[in-house]
Amino acid sequence: MTSIPTPRNPLAEDAPVRVPDTGGSWFDSRHPSPPLPQHEERPDTGVRFTDRPDDDDPDEDEPYEGGPFEAGPADGGPADGEPDAGGPSGPDGDRDRPEGPGYTLPPVPEASWTLDPGRRRSWISRALLLGILLIQTAMSVRLSNTAFQDEALYMYAGHAQLSHWLYDTPLPKDYNTYFSGAPTLYPIAAAVLENHFGMLGVRLFSLVCMLGSTALLYGFSRRLFNERVALGAAAMFAVTQSTVVLGFFATYDAPAVLLLALAIWIVVRTDRAPAPAVLLAAPFAVLAVGLKYASALYLPSLVLLAVLTGRRDKNRQPLLRGVLLAGGAGGLLWLGMTFTDVLSGVRATTTQRAHGTEPWTELARQCVEFGGLMFVTAVGGAVAYALRGRMNESPLVRTMTGPGRRRRILLGLLLTGTALLAPAYQMHLNTSVALYKHLGFGLLFAAPMAGIGLARLVGPHFRHPQLGILLWVVTLALGLSQSTWRFDTWPDSTRMTEVVRQHVTSTGRYLASADNVPVYYTSDLTLQSQWTSTYGIGYVDQAGALHTGDDGYRTAIADGWFDLVVLDGVATPDTDRVVADAIARSPHYRLLGRIPFTHVGGTGYYRIWVKQ
Repeated sequence: MTSIPTPRNPLAEDAPVRVPDTGGSWFDSRHPSPPLPQHEERPDTGVRFTDRPDDDDPDEDEPYEGGPFEAGPADGGPADGEPDAGGPSGPDGDRDRPEGPGYTLPPVPEASWTLDPGRRRSWISRALLLGILLIQTAMSVRLSNTAFQDEALYMYAGHAQLSHWLYDTPLPKDYNTYFSGAPTLYPIAAAVLENHFGMLGVRLFSLVCMLGSTALLYGFSRRLFNERVALGAAAMFAVTQSTVVLGFFATYDAPAVLLLALAIWIVVRTDRAPAPAVLLAAPFAVLAVGLKYASALYLPSLVLLAVLTGRRDKNRQPLLRGVLLAGGAGGLLWLGMTFTDVLSGVRATTTQRAHGTEPWTELARQCVEFGGLMFVTAVGGAVAYALRGRMNESPLVRTMTGPGRRRRILLGLLLTGTALLAPAYQMHLNTSVALYKHLGFGLLFAAPMAGIGLARLVGPHFRHPQLGILLWVVTLALGLSQSTWRFDTWPDSTRMTEVVRQHVTSTGRYLASADNVPVYYTSDLTLQSQWTSTYGIGYVDQAGALHTGDDGYRTAIADGWFDLVVLDGVATPDTDRVVADAIARSPHYRLLGRIPFTHVGGTGYYRIWVKQ
């Protein structure tokens, strides 16, 4: 009687095994992995490789290390079925080893390795992403203050635009001449939300936009690299000052970041699709520019990213992706400039913006303070990625090819270099206005490299988790303190508004520091045309002569032109001193009161004068 042989168990003790690589983190082991054992028969791993990425350069082929264009296992992290980093030592122990890591991994059956994402790992990754988003939400909604002057301006302008469209009422000002975004886009949306949900609803809309940006960042980082890099990128980006502040700030920056993130996601997601599919990113990129003109700085980076992420099924397909995206975005921009009246705003607020007087050294200090830690992490990640595509924990990746070193270097330079665009532009203008917000646009590009930097710092099999935790906690602490400081840079206007509302009418004339705030809070009683700010004046006296600048304020106050004057000494301190001195010399005004407030500069006062 012939016996039927028992099927071979690939997990049995005598099954062929592979010893995992110790990894390629910033803390490399001095002991190379032992050679792989050779067997005539190998157990089926259950792994199926499809859609292998093309080689970057024929002379630079390297073992596939989970680089761009293929979502592999977490960068250095164990895949489904991998052993825990804290597992027991091998059968012979490590007593005779003079140096090396504090533990060794036992031989792992080849069937235990897998490059497939796996349902369990995907759900764990999504749960961790949800935790990151919850932390980001908590950090943003804890911020509290009355409306900033830009928030008040955009919401009021939106209401004015709606009234102009619906009832043909004249616009109080030509918003196109000084808005750094199209006044018919975000202000309209903000006004509609404010009508139904108040200013809180508009700020929550910004929160949704920034949460969406972080989620999209996770998506395209995972596509470029893997889950661990994606989680690291999202974790770092979610707690920076720019992300936290914009997440509860009623301006057009948050939706512009969201649209830019969506455009990046489409560019990366269509890496294996036919080249024309990249055109889907063009409308979102152009809409981001319409919301905030400064977003145009990042269009070249988006085009280059389309080239670097394209698959080389045909020799010119990556280049074709870049040409198509540049042409599509350029065409849409031309249409927008030709058939709308935003060109004057682009020139006044962006291309021909007046230069400031702040030294570049001060601007560099602010850049380092607000985004330096994440940028340095991204630079470290770019260098590590250029030297080695991944940490090679799984022996299976050694049989695959991936992007060559040249393309890895170019990708690292592109993503990290984009973070320098806004600082360089503002140093050219010698102004720090909105610098903290603009840094967030560039950090969105640099975040995937920061994710690699965080993953390599932790090392394979989570060898140094304390280092990654320390880096993230420091970034979190900076984000908490800097965002709180940012919301304290303008005074709480609650008590001032209560007093002003008792002394304004629909026919009076008023002067105020940061006049957009009282304009917004008294919009049911006054019009914007009744208010003059301390940022500039053009006063025509009784003889018909025009007075501007400090002379304009002195002449208007000497003539008793204003019925009420409100100064805070914060927004325009130099002009406030000129106005206060002119009021002291004029017999037309009396001091109504001084309302104290606190801000980052200490204790200040709203000083309110009324005409007597």
